[in-house]
Amino acid sequence: MSRPLSRIDGLTGARRHFRYFDYVMAAFVAILLLSNLIGASKLANIGGVTFGAGILFFPVSYVIGDVLTEVYGYANARRCVWAGFFAMIFMAFMSFVVVAMPPDSGWTGQAAYEAVFGSTWRIVLASLTAFWAGEFVNSFVLAKMKLMTGGKHLWMRTIGSTVVGQAADSALFYPIAFLGTWTHEQVLTVMVTNWGMKVLWEAVLTPVTYVVVGWLKKREGVEVFDDNLDFSPFAKAKSV
Repeated sequence: MSRPLSRIDGLTGARRHFRYFDYVMAAFVAILLLSNLIGASKLANIGGVTFGAGILFFPVSYVIGDVLTEVYGYANARRCVWAGFFAMIFMAFMSFVVVAMPPDSGWTGQAAYEAVFGSTWRIVLASLTAFWAGEFVNSFVLAKMKLMTGGKHLWMRTIGSTVVGQAADSALFYPIAFLGTWTHEQVLTVMVTNWGMKVLWEAVLTPVTYVVVGWLKKREGVEVFDDNLDFSPFAKAKSV
């Protein structure tokens, strides 16, 4: 028979050392970078529906973000969002530098390299802004809903936070990236369509979220409720 979980507040959770937190954080950053690096440049078409291929994997970072907030608390999720944000900045900087370097006369891959990695400044700015805002909104809503529900109805909290977080993400990304080059109707259509697909994907992955959250909570032995925490994205948890 498993032992009951010990309830701790958000500040205690921020100070606590967890067994598996580093692995979850590494998975979050890795999926974030790979979904932007590999999937962002390709348009796919399945059943007559055209979409960015990265949409199949980028929402997984939101699922892991839900796991981080649910299991480890908002403060630890905040650390991961900042880690992902700065990792994306470095990825963008490295892409700009590598693409701009003069190719060797015998190398014929420059055009393909530019097509895949040569994102414009607007796309980079849109990606960084949308990710930062969307992830923080997602984590904030999930943490607050956990307090409101007393830790019940995980499915409601994960899907509800994704609805709001992905809405913030899409509402920022598409206008910043494409307004002026796409028509207003195109921006709105793609924005709503991709938002709906991301929320649907989150709902489909809900059983996986339950399994991962349950497994991690059992091994960490605690239940974090963020009822003693500064929710500012710029706040720092005081060290013991």
